[in-house]
Formats: sequence, structure tokens, C-alpha cells
Amino acid sequence: MTRPSAGGRIEVICGCMYSGKTEELIRRMRQVMIARQPCRVFTPRLDTRYSAQHVASHAGARLEAIPVSSIKEVLASADDLQVAAIDELHFLEDAPDVILAGCQALADRGLRVIVAGLDQDYRADPFPGMMQLMAVAEQVDKLYAICVRCGAYATRSQRLIDGRPAPADAPTLVVGGLDLYEARCRSCYEPAR
Repeated sequence: MTRPSAGGRIEVICGCMYSGKTEELIRRMRQVMIARQPCRVFTPRLDTRYSAQHVASHAGARLEAIPVSSIKEVLASADDLQVAAIDELHFLEDAPDVILAGCQALADRGLRVIVAGLDQDYRADPFPGMMQLMAVAEQVDKLYAICVRCGAYATRSQRLIDGRPAPADAPTLVVGGLDLYEARCRSCYEPAR
């Protein structure tokens, strides 16, 4: 199968917790599979919430995936592909510039690169790797959830510890679901202190 003549591209799916990022990545990859394009889905080894061998949405959609810790592992496994998808990109261990360079290298090889991840951490600070990718991507889709407090569009991930906002000095990366995070709008979000 030949690669599309238009060359590679980077697509970023971002947003807060429960905004449907993984669901959208799975939807796009199912289309790719229907088109019989050589593809592979990658998931960070760190994220084992639902399965170590699948990307899985909070709503229950699943797709088989290869666990990786680094963008270098994706690069090493992408020679025969037209499409590479990486879920929860913010969980990769690489520095932001390494993630950027890796995704750029894949696109420069002619691959369609689809990444999904949080655009902000629980402090509402941008994840640097996602921020850099959003700047160079051919397509960026920012999704929103619904605020659990007021029902408005939610764009923030509120991390909770014993029902209260996590302190500012807590670790940035903590894998969790409904037990640790809530989707909140700008007004209902409580800044970490």
C-alpha cells in the first residue's frame, strides 16, 4: 500500500478529563482500520486504569494498543505504518522537545500521527509537550466535558484528595479516574494552593 501523496500530518485531540479524547482517537482509528491502512495504536505503560494492552475510554470503548514509555519506542515500531496513534501523550517519559521531535519525524516520514492527551494539568498549567505539538499540528481539536458542579462546558481537570482540591505541590502526573478527578468549568475550578 502506498502512502498518501499529501505526506504526513499531525492531529492533536486535547481537552480536560472526561472530554472524550480517547473516544475520538478510537473513532478515528476505526475509520483507518476500515480503510485498511497499516496502523498501530500506542498507550503509555504508566496508564493501566482499564487495561495495559488497550486504549480505553471512560465510557468503555476499547482498542488494542502497544504499551510504550517513550516516543523512541513509537519511532522504532512505525516503519511499516501509514497511521500511528498515541493516547495519553502527556504520560510519556520524554522531555517535551523529544516528544515534539519524535512526532515531527513520524509526520516527515509521511505518517498521519494522531495524538490525544490533556492540554492542562490539575493546576490548569499547559502540558509542555502537548502545547508544542498544538503549535505545529495540521489539525487541533479541543474537546470539552460538562462541569460536574454547574453543567457548563468544562475545560479544567480538578484533582481531588479526600474531596478537596489537591495542593499545588502534589505530583503533576497521577493516574486516576472518577475517584481522583472532576471536570470543571473556569468558574467552578478551584486553583491548587
